[in-house]
Amino acid sequence: MCLIAFALDEHPHYSLLLASNRDEFYHRASSPMHWWPDHPMVIGGRDQLAGGTWLGMTRKGRIAALTNVREPKTAIAPGPSRGDLPLGFLQAPHPSPQADPDASGLSAERYAQYAGFNLLMVDLSSPRPWASCLSNRHDQAVQLSPGVYGLSNHLIETPWPKVTGLKEAMRETLHLADAPDIEEHLFRALAQSQPYPDELLPRTGIPLERERLLSPAFVHSQDYGTRASTLILVGRDGQTTLIERSWDPLTGDPRRHTERRFGFRITDWPKGHLS
Repeated sequence: MCLIAFALDEHPHYSLLLASNRDEFYHRASSPMHWWPDHPMVIGGRDQLAGGTWLGMTRKGRIAALTNVREPKTAIAPGPSRGDLPLGFLQAPHPSPQADPDASGLSAERYAQYAGFNLLMVDLSSPRPWASCLSNRHDQAVQLSPGVYGLSNHLIETPWPKVTGLKEAMRETLHLADAPDIEEHLFRALAQSQPYPDELLPRTGIPLERERLLSPAFVHSQDYGTRASTLILVGRDGQTTLIERSWDPLTGDPRRHTERRFGFRITDWPKGHLS
């Protein structure tokens, strides 16, 4: 997962709107979004190599999404798969936004073993719904109040052009009432494939040509790029829609995709919360 924007308690009809792109090497096998037979409460895509996920949700209203931190000059010893991190939060018995590592089901010593990551955690089903972003490249988890946020391969709210672009598209959906309009607006933003001008690009330690390649929301190269785009819409009644569009890496054409759509109501939805 390399790009996320979300609106928490900002839309009149939705408690949460989330849009994301997952970028990965084409050779790394993964399964599309589905309900997991071995974890029946979890829905998400799945990495077939290590068994984890980049984005998942539970029937009880927990959501976890992962991005890597781009740090090309950092020597990183082999460690556990970062795809374990979202699953840790989704399965934690009683996650709390105040306990940084505990919310993800990990100890501070454990998450230090991972390569750089950001873990977005949202719990919409608790009596006091909350969102938090945990990174092992930051001193503590960032607690998130209602608002519109963006995240890519640096700390949350780092204003890379594609982050600010997707956030702006998310803000524009706050004025749209109909779900089909919201969906197409966000999918259009996730399919933006034009590189940004050099003067706007971050300098992360990779060659400028690579910065250009990775700068748009939708990335495509010979061996790496956007594999899936995902939307999550959670209504104020707990009714939830998840849509995943998987892309054909051989074409790099954002118009050629396979779409999967799921709908369910969050169990034990607290009456009137986030209203």
